[in-house]
Amino acid sequence: MAVSIKPIIGLPSDVFWKDDQMYHSIGDKYLRAVHDVAHCVPVMIPSMGDVHDLDATLDRLDGIVMTGALSNVHPPHYGHDPSEHHEPYDHHRDATTLKMISKVLDRGMPLLCICRGYQELNVVLGGTLATEIHTAEGRLDHRAPDHEDMDVRYGPVHDISIREGGLLHSILGKTVAQVNTVHRQGIDRLAKGLVVEADAPDGVIEAVRVLGTTGFALGVQWHPEYKAAENPDSVKLFEAYGEAARAYLTGEARPAA
Repeated sequence: MAVSIKPIIGLPSDVFWKDDQMYHSIGDKYLRAVHDVAHCVPVMIPSMGDVHDLDATLDRLDGIVMTGALSNVHPPHYGHDPSEHHEPYDHHRDATTLKMISKVLDRGMPLLCICRGYQELNVVLGGTLATEIHTAEGRLDHRAPDHEDMDVRYGPVHDISIREGGLLHSILGKTVAQVNTVHRQGIDRLAKGLVVEADAPDGVIEAVRVLGTTGFALGVQWHPEYKAAENPDSVKLFEAYGEAARAYLTGEARPAA
C-alpha cells in the first residue's frame, strides 16, 4: 500500500516501578499495528499527569490510540470504592488519559480505544465498569485462556454480534466476527453519548462508538492489535483508522457513521 503522508499517532504509556525507579512503557503489538497496518507513525505519550501539557502534545498529533494495559481504571473515577477485585492500578495513566480523551473528542481527532482504553472512554463520558464479570450469573469467562502460548492467549474465543448501520459494520462489512478475550472487567452502565456497536453472546458490550463527534471515535473490548497484519478484520480496522488519521491531517476529516 503506497502512502505519501504518514500521520503521527500518540499512544499513552503505562507506568511501572523497578528498582525504585519509574518507567514508561507501551506494548510492541500496539506500535506495530499503528505502523505496519494503519501506516502511521506511532509515538509514546508519557503518562505524566498534571505536569503534562496535553494540548501542546495534541497540537502535534493526528490521532490517538488508547491501549490496553495490565492495570484497571481506579474505581473512584466512576463513583465506586476500590477493592482488591479492581487491582492493579496505574494512577499516573489515569491522571493523563482521562483528561486526554476528553480533549481528543473535543478536537474531533481520530480515536481508537482498546481494552483498558475502551473502559477509560466509558468512564470519561460518565459510565461505570463491572469487575470480575466472569463471576456474574450468565456471563462467559472473558479472561485470557491459561496458557503460555501467546497465540492461544490472544486467539479467537467467541463471536460478537455487530449492529447493522454502525461504524464497525461499515468497516468490517459483516454482522458476526470472532474475537479474542483478555479482560476481567467490562462496561456496566453505558455512558450517555456512546452507542453499542457490538456485543458478546452473554450480553457483554464489545464495541461502542461516540455520538456527536466529527471524526473516527470507536472503542473495542478485544485486542485487534495482536498480530494485526495477520488478521483480516484487524487489517480493515487499522486501515480505516489510518485513513481517518490521514483525513484529519489533511483537513479532510468526515463525520463518523
